[in-house]
Amino acid sequence: MNGLPHDRVPFMCQMSIGHMLLQLPVNPAEFWHDPEVFGRGLVELRNRYGFDGILVSLNGHDPEWRAGIENRESGPDGEVITWKDASRTLFYRDDLPRMYPAPGAPPRDPDKIPVPLSYIPVSGGLHFAIHPLHRFDILRMVREFAGAEISVHGELTSPFDYLLDSFGYENGLMMLLDDPDRVAGLLQRYTDGVVELAAAMCCEDIDAVKISSPFAGGGFLSREHYEKIVVPYERPIVEAIQAAGKSAYIHTCGAIGDRLDLMAHTGVKGIECLDPPPLGNVELEAALASIGGEMFVKGNIDSVNSMLLGSEELMVADARERLRVGKKYNKFVLSTACSIAPAVEANRIMVLRRLVDREGNIE
Repeated sequence: MNGLPHDRVPFMCQMSIGHMLLQLPVNPAEFWHDPEVFGRGLVELRNRYGFDGILVSLNGHDPEWRAGIENRESGPDGEVITWKDASRTLFYRDDLPRMYPAPGAPPRDPDKIPVPLSYIPVSGGLHFAIHPLHRFDILRMVREFAGAEISVHGELTSPFDYLLDSFGYENGLMMLLDDPDRVAGLLQRYTDGVVELAAAMCCEDIDAVKISSPFAGGGFLSREHYEKIVVPYERPIVEAIQAAGKSAYIHTCGAIGDRLDLMAHTGVKGIECLDPPPLGNVELEAALASIGGEMFVKGNIDSVNSMLLGSEELMVADARERLRVGKKYNKFVLSTACSIAPAVEANRIMVLRRLVDREGNIE
C-alpha cells in the first residue's frame, strides 16, 4: 500500500457478514455481539483463505452484552432476541441482523449527534453500538489472534453515510437540494465525531483504516455534489489517520469512474472497490493508468457475475486479467470489488489464493 518493493501481488477480500456466518460454526447473535467470537472468526477465515490482511468492520463490542437480554427464541427466519428495553433483533443465518425498536419508542432526533460517536450505521435501520469503555478491544484481540505478520485494518464510516442513515436515503438526498446549509452543519458535526474516532483508533496496533463511503458513487451523487459534500468532510478524516502513520483508503461502490481524481483530493492513499461493468463503470487498466502512481488500488474482480454467478473458469479468467494489469503497477491489491457474497463457496476463494501464488509474482 505504501509502494515499497514486494515479491507478489497481495490478496485480501472483504467478506459479507452472511458469508462469514455460513462458513463458521457460530451462532449469529454471538458472532455479532461477542468480541472474541467475532475476532476468532475473522482470523479463522483469513487463515483458511490465505488473505494477507484482515478487515475488522465492527468495533466497540460490549463484553457484557448478554446482560441486556430478556428472551431468546428460535423462529422460522432465525433467532429473535428481545432486549430488556423491549426492542428486538432478528438474527439471520446468512445475512445482517434486523433491528426493531421497542413499541412506542420515540424516534431518534437526527440533529442530536453524539461526540464521541456512539454507533456505527451498518445498514439502513441497523446500528452497531460502540461501547465507550471498549471501543477498540476487538482490534487488540484480532492482533493477538492473528500475529504480527498479518496486516490488520480498522473501519470508519463516512459523514455522508451517517447523514443518510439519520434521515433516510430519500430524505437525505433531497436535503442536499432543499436545505444545503443544514446539511453542511450536520456533515461537519459528523466529521468531528469520525475524526475523534479515527485518531483514537490509530493509537491501536493496526496498519490501515478503511473509510466506508458506499453511497457516494454516481448512482447517488453527481460529480459536483461529490466535490462539495464528500471531499471536504472526508479529507480531515484521512489527515487524522495518516498523521498517525496509518494508511487510509476509501470504499465507494458502483460508478466512480468520473470521480477518481476527486477521491484523490481527499489525500487518501488508496481506493476500493472499483466495481467493473456492469456493476460499476471502472476499467482497471484505465484507472491504474490515471491514479496508479498516486494511490494503491484494491479490487476489482466482479463480485456478482464472476464470484457468485459465473463459472469457475470465468472467475479465474477475470482474476487472471486483474493480476496481469495490476502487476504492471506498484500499488495493487487483488480483491473482489465489493464484499464476498454470502452464497459464494469457500473453495472458489481458495482457487483465487492458488492463482495468486502461481501467477502473482512480481518480476
